[in-house]
Amino acid sequence: MTTTLPAPAPVDRAGKPTHPYVGTELPGPRSAELLARQEQRESNARVYPRHFPFAVAEAAGSFVRDLDGNVFIDFLAGAGVLSFGHNHPELVAAATEQMGVFTHGLDMASPAKDAFTEAQLSMLPAGMRDRVKIQFCGPTGANAVDAAIKLVKTATGRGDIIAFSGGFHGSTHAAMAMTGNLSQKRPIANGMPGVHFFPFSCGGVPAGVDPLSWDATAVALLEQALSDPNGGIPLPAAVIMEMVQGEGGVNPASVRFAQRVRRLTRELGVPLIVDEVQTGCGRTGSWFAFEHYDIEPDVIVASKALSGMGLPVAIIIYQRELDVWRPGAHTGTFRGNQLAFAAGVKAVEMFRRDDILGNVRARGEQIGRRLAPLCSHPGVVEVRGRGLMWGIELRALGEGRSAGQFAEQVQARALRTGLILELGGRDDRVVRMLPPLNVTEQVTDLALTILERAVETSYRSASR
Repeated sequence: MTTTLPAPAPVDRAGKPTHPYVGTELPGPRSAELLARQEQRESNARVYPRHFPFAVAEAAGSFVRDLDGNVFIDFLAGAGVLSFGHNHPELVAAATEQMGVFTHGLDMASPAKDAFTEAQLSMLPAGMRDRVKIQFCGPTGANAVDAAIKLVKTATGRGDIIAFSGGFHGSTHAAMAMTGNLSQKRPIANGMPGVHFFPFSCGGVPAGVDPLSWDATAVALLEQALSDPNGGIPLPAAVIMEMVQGEGGVNPASVRFAQRVRRLTRELGVPLIVDEVQTGCGRTGSWFAFEHYDIEPDVIVASKALSGMGLPVAIIIYQRELDVWRPGAHTGTFRGNQLAFAAGVKAVEMFRRDDILGNVRARGEQIGRRLAPLCSHPGVVEVRGRGLMWGIELRALGEGRSAGQFAEQVQARALRTGLILELGGRDDRVVRMLPPLNVTEQVTDLALTILERAVETSYRSASR
């Protein structure tokens, strides 16, 4: 269905929105038609239409317009996929040009794939570039996680995996087994065996324990379990971790925790897999989040933002000595997305040319300064983040109102004033932001104003 509507929100010379505007109830009448058909025909597993009750007409940059003319600032950005926002013209042009040349390539060599490989290797720390190989996986992060697990099990001959509470590695069967969220796993019997969970450096700190020393305690528990001949856990095939837990509630690993995990795994000969599906491609202010910690993993998992525009592609990058695959050991029909390769090469070029990492750091500092007063708000537990990956953890407000319900109210109020936000963390009590990495200071300021008001008005409403 094609719909042409006048834009009531302010627009630039090209007719693209510059400010949020919500002029109808949500959903508006035209969106409601599509949502009703979606309800009738699509799986009950869908998520986002339940939180964002509108149907998208078009999108550009940091803005989304629905079928009823409402305009939203998008601080979800495809769950972190859209590094340059929606439909960046240079990325669209790169993919469009490639479309007329070669689109689907399995794992065959091509100029687009070769250029993409070179671009990805060039973004690694200099000391790693000549010591690694790339595996092209199926087009999702979860498939790349599965590939990484298969690789380390094949290379080590071992079968157990260490994961961390609060971690999220995907919803496929094996990836879900290494994910902390029990609500996803509870209906699925006989998950992948051999996964052992240990506490992360933050998040889920037991009551009565000093959170400032918890990271040292948590890693000591892992060190003891793997070093103790009576510890009960065989030497594992790998340890898998996120440097900043995204779905877990924007929980950054402490430097002390990350470095001790890396030292332990190196001493024991256990490969360390770093899941950079959400944190990679500049999200935290460096190309990969592990760079903040002065460590070098054995395997890197990357996907979401590799194309910069939402075209699916997923890879693992791993130390050469782990390359024990036999031909066909991990395949996937859609591992040769030439359009994503072409867009990904252009995205790396734009990162360098436009100093996108500098913008990520500057906007991260802007958000940190602006949200600092919320740390003393009676409804807020903590504000935390790195680069353009931020979360506000909320607290329960009493009288049966959970922290998760408070967070849902904040999300809904923000949406009704023009801002798309995500939830995460334990019981979905963390309001999360994943803006485009080229978001401007002005748009960030507008979004933060909406967010602050949503927190305050939701708190006052719940406290009556």
